[in-house]
Amino acid sequence: MSSPTDILVIDDEQQMRRLLRSTLQAAGYTVTLAESAKEGLRLANSERFDGIILDLGLPDADGIDVLRELRGWAHYPILILSVRSNEQDIVAALDAGANDYLTKPFRTEELLARLRSAIRLYNTTVSRETTFTAGSVTVDLEAHVVRRNGEIVKLTPTEFSLLALFVRNAGKVLTHNFILQQVWGPAHEDESQYSRVYVGQLRKKLEDDPNNPRLFLTESGIGYRFAAND
Repeated sequence: MSSPTDILVIDDEQQMRRLLRSTLQAAGYTVTLAESAKEGLRLANSERFDGIILDLGLPDADGIDVLRELRGWAHYPILILSVRSNEQDIVAALDAGANDYLTKPFRTEELLARLRSAIRLYNTTVSRETTFTAGSVTVDLEAHVVRRNGEIVKLTPTEFSLLALFVRNAGKVLTHNFILQQVWGPAHEDESQYSRVYVGQLRKKLEDDPNNPRLFLTESGIGYRFAAND
């Protein structure tokens, strides 16, 4: 990376803090450590960070509550790193505003890749770019034009709305409930087949191989992730 990127790690486990600090520093990040929710929130309020890595099992507060409080004002990426691996916890964290969720133990290269992606996409959003490219697909959100390999692809209004939602949240796991609320409205929260059908249609129109998708990735039991360029 061209300049140091400041990451706040909130985790009560000393060995994990040491591992994350050494891993992140080796990758060029500047790292600040907090061992409790209170300390993490204080640091997040008083200093500027480019991203947060947050554990859910903190000694003085539940990580989901900390996440909700952070999301009241912190718009930069927040990655959850937790031993909790059940679907309910993952969905709750993503619905509360987490950009991504990794379970412990984790692969350091995957953590770094997801962190890079989240930070890059946040910076893209902040710059208010209206054109997004992923693989052979280019989406112009302002002009409502989609191209694949340079050729215009015709999408229905609902397909474009869904694609725009993915683009604006590229790299982030979107739960089925979130997708349904944003595209079809709260009345359709239980109609999970809607998202599956329309994601299937987008894959047919935009993936090089719809049966082996590289853009619209399934997060089993949770939702979907729109892959971003590294």
